Amino acid sequence: MLSLILSASRDFDVAIHAYVLMSNHFHLLATPNAATGLSMFMQSLGRSYVRYFNDRYQRTGTLWQGRYRATVIDSERYLFTCMAYIDLNPVRAGLASVPGEYFWSSYQHNIGHRVDPIVSEHPLFWALGNTPFAREAAYKEIVSLGVVREEQAAITKATLKGWVLGSDGLSLIGKDLPRRGLPLPRGRPRKIQSGPT
Repeated sequence: MLSLILSASRDFDVAIHAYVLMSNHFHLLATPNAATGLSMFMQSLGRSYVRYFNDRYQRTGTLWQGRYRATVIDSERYLFTCMAYIDLNPVRAGLASVPGEYFWSSYQHNIGHRVDPIVSEHPLFWALGNTPFAREAAYKEIVSLGVVREEQAAITKATLKGWVLGSDGLSLIGKDLPRRGLPLPRGRPRKIQSGPT
């Protein structure tokens, strides 16, 4: 799977900033450099991995449950929260006591313990410090603080619903999506009063 992610990210010019492979799903934080880059990346990755998996385990048919889920995020507000959410996934699932124990993620790369060719550092990651050591220490501290439940819920909900995750400034992006990118206001629409005023 890792080699397929690397190959597809290069083929479709998609920068992967964080990832984790779990037993029944995976998470990616990515920046495509073309409008169709992410969908082409995911299509290629899905087809290649299903073919490999079916050949390896002598089976046929689909492997994934439906289409992948994605959301647009406000990088200034949510980049590091999403990276920490991804790198802490094995801890939340009980597969590791700390994120560094889990091999199948970007965490060890982002804290400087391993060079991972899949990972492309986001410009905001570079802004964490003037040296690799400073950036890695800063990121390790961010992850050690964890992700509060409200932010976990917001990330999960936005991803599952396909909503934009971020500031009100991103509401403009949500309006340009081919589907609803933002949740509707809560409650019933207000009745318009007719008659004399």
